[in-house]
Amino acid sequence: MTIDERRIAEELRLMAGEAAPVDPRVYARRTLTRHRHRRRAWSVAGLTAVSVAAAVTATVVATVILSSPGTTGPDTTAGVAALPDNTSEQLRLVRECMPRGGPVHDMDGDRRIAEHGAAEDFRVLVEYRDKGGSTALVGSEAGFVLCTPTDQKDMAERAVFTYWGFEPPGNLAGLSGDLQLDAYTGHTHSYTAGEQRSQKDDVYRVVAGRVSDAVRRVEVDWADGRRTAARIANGFFIVRIIGRPVRDSGDPGSSGDPGSSGDLGSSGDSANEEAATLDSPPVTVTAYGADGKVLQQEKDVAFGPLGRGSG
Repeated sequence: MTIDERRIAEELRLMAGEAAPVDPRVYARRTLTRHRHRRRAWSVAGLTAVSVAAAVTATVVATVILSSPGTTGPDTTAGVAALPDNTSEQLRLVRECMPRGGPVHDMDGDRRIAEHGAAEDFRVLVEYRDKGGSTALVGSEAGFVLCTPTDQKDMAERAVFTYWGFEPPGNLAGLSGDLQLDAYTGHTHSYTAGEQRSQKDDVYRVVAGRVSDAVRRVEVDWADGRRTAARIANGFFIVRIIGRPVRDSGDPGSSGDPGSSGDLGSSGDSANEEAATLDSPPVTVTAYGADGKVLQQEKDVAFGPLGRGSG
């Protein structure tokens, strides 16, 4: 039988044009998952021959996967090797977040850690904005940092690196289930206020991670009466709330890790400066599907510093 490859290609294009839109990243992830352990290489001619043979015995349903590395959206799943491209504004945010050219040591903002990558390796994955500003989850294929923009450049939070999965080399595709928690930590926004330009430090509690393409909403119960919906994009999510100061009673369970949660001593009250720490009890994170049903829930998520497993 003579195979008219041009005619077949035209028919496939027509079928693709009449088909419902698909998310290319989702199909790519599923394809990679199904064929992860297969090493056989398929040629274009081989795929055409298979399509023709199938047409002889059954109806052929063709699915065309388009390459679109810039595609993003709330239902794009994590685990795709290609990260979204930065816009010019996002690229500026990344560079401001990492003025040393990449992630730095958590105790020394001047100490660049080259093995954690360069600034150009990182993309703005998702950003949460509120009236106080914003915090972004900024990641590479190996790991991530949090970025909280501020006009006080010399007081900006350090870009501390954390591996995906909390161990090198970092597993961005290691999403088992519909929800993966990568961070529950504190992040500080430093700024000046008033005619006297007084220094202020707002410490936020931040939760961030990854979700599958089935997730449409993520909510965090902060265990203090507040409940907040996260921002979802590109298969990632992030949410933050302003932190509350508590007296350091010496009980780690009531205030998280005082050494990593940050001082809340910028309110101008000298008594509070000596005793206030971030109230950071365990939280509950819930992922919901399109029908509003719970897909996955993580309870008693403990507060912890960034940089775990990163040396």
